[in-house]
Amino acid sequence: MAESIGTERVSDWVEVTQKMIDTFADATGDHQFIHVNPELAARTPFGGTIAHGFLSLSLMPMLAAKTDTPNIEGAKMGVNYGGNKTRFMQPVRSGSKVRGRFKLLSFTERKPGVWEQINEYTLEIEGADKPALIAEWISLIYV
Repeated sequence: MAESIGTERVSDWVEVTQKMIDTFADATGDHQFIHVNPELAARTPFGGTIAHGFLSLSLMPMLAAKTDTPNIEGAKMGVNYGGNKTRFMQPVRSGSKVRGRFKLLSFTERKPGVWEQINEYTLEIEGADKPALIAEWISLIYV
């Protein structure tokens, strides 16, 4: 992995459906109308419902699995440790297709058997000139 620092990997495109948005709203209790009410959301500058910012962020593991990132030999588990920064650049409209772009920034051993991996995660929207979000995300890998 350390030899892959600076390498970018890109996922397949995935559609963000209204059903995904509604399910996320139910799971988090965030039922703000811009997410779940197409009629009211159509009257906003967004022109329709949009995904929650945290839904966009939480697509990261699924999109990462849709890349050609090699498995880490001997890894028992990986956990989210947090983010150094996250910026929501523009909303993801219901029905949009998104993909993840992952750039490995660092891979260092924190202590024996625990590695810290930092990736830049960019969520791109098909046909858009700027991404939905950019995050610098930290994971811990246990081997």
